Amino acid sequence: MRVTGRLHGVVAMDGPSGTGKSTVSRRLAAACGAAYLDTGAMYRALTLAVLRSGLEGTESDTEKVAVAAVADLESVTDPSAPAIRLSGEDVESEIRGAAVTSAVSAVSAIPAVRAALVERQRVLIDEAITGCGGIVVEGRDIGSVVVPDAPLKVYLTASEDVRAARREAQDRKAGRAADHAAVLADVRRRDELDSTRKTSPLHAAPDALVLDTDGLSVDDVLTELLRLVTDRGMVT
Repeated sequence: MRVTGRLHGVVAMDGPSGTGKSTVSRRLAAACGAAYLDTGAMYRALTLAVLRSGLEGTESDTEKVAVAAVADLESVTDPSAPAIRLSGEDVESEIRGAAVTSAVSAVSAIPAVRAALVERQRVLIDEAITGCGGIVVEGRDIGSVVVPDAPLKVYLTASEDVRAARREAQDRKAGRAADHAAVLADVRRRDELDSTRKTSPLHAAPDALVLDTDGLSVDDVLTELLRLVTDRGMVT
């Protein structure tokens, strides 16, 4: 399915890791001439700053270091070349590594960290709306916290085994070691931490459309998303 015209407004894409949020969100934004924001990359970059300071993400100083690092973040919202920079350094590859993956849920659960990043994310969203009219934003609390009035909210889901297999394939493609049992255990650990944290726990917003991606290809999911933005009158 192809669309003519540009996206207007915000598409909020939420869901746990391994559901394909990043791939389909970026492709949706590119297909509709919109901006694209990966909020998970922002939490990962702050986690990297914490690790580089010598902390592990659970110490009392973690909050201070992570919140201070927000000022050093730069998110590039061009879907054809998205990037995340920390103090001017492109850290896209490093934030996907095992060290950051194991610590990001702990850092993301800190209320002050979430508050600081939500504020930054809303500024980026406003800039994109002003600049090109629309943006696709992906994360875990977009529809419920960051943009609760988004005209389209989609919550992607998939079984644990399917998500683990996708994560494993991504790691291998990126040249990282991947073991299915270890990846599956990490998927379960992230689900537990993200869904039980006190601040902005992972869940579908009441008015979100839940899309199970088990058995669906990336193209299948993208086709459904394009149908949704068209039916909602968001592309003109």
